[in-house]
Amino acid sequence: MKWAALVGGYGSNLEAMLEYGNPIGLVISHKANVRALEVAKRFHVPTVTLLPKAFPMREAFDQALLKILRDEGIEALALAGYLRWLDPAIVREYKGRAINLHPALLPSFPGLNAIEQAFEHGVFWTGVTVHFIDDGHDTGPIIAQAAVPRYREDTLFDLRERIQYHEHHLYPRIVEAVDQGIVVLEGTQVIWKESKSWINGQY
Repeated sequence: MKWAALVGGYGSNLEAMLEYGNPIGLVISHKANVRALEVAKRFHVPTVTLLPKAFPMREAFDQALLKILRDEGIEALALAGYLRWLDPAIVREYKGRAINLHPALLPSFPGLNAIEQAFEHGVFWTGVTVHFIDDGHDTGPIIAQAAVPRYREDTLFDLRERIQYHEHHLYPRIVEAVDQGIVVLEGTQVIWKESKSWINGQY
């Protein structure tokens, strides 16, 4: 499938996907001058910068995003640092073909600043979740998770680095699994059609 990566920041997960060989055919950013756009250009992937402030209302932005996806023949979406909720029309169109990466073990610590939330709560385990996107906020069916320990001597930087290591290894493999039909969404159930050693973080 032809994938679009939706980004808005540093682009380390985009970089991991491109290095792994995921078929990212377009990168769309909701912020200008972010490193993720530079990563895309380094890998010769076309980019689009779609700034919310250029539109009079949210609905106009969402319609413009959906038009780009359709015009470019995008078949699947991978969110990687994209800090906007997808419009329900986009969620419906890409149901079972749109995934998101969250830096915590959902349903714990949804929303923004998940790593900071986990650190402040003093949890011993946090992690990474990849899930299908639905109309909720980090509520979609879970595809895979990787547990990450938080040690007593950790700084927030230490924990963030450890979580990002697992993000970079898990996310490209789940993109691959969705792309190849190894994992599918049937209703609200995630179905793995094939056993892989990297499922649930065993990569």
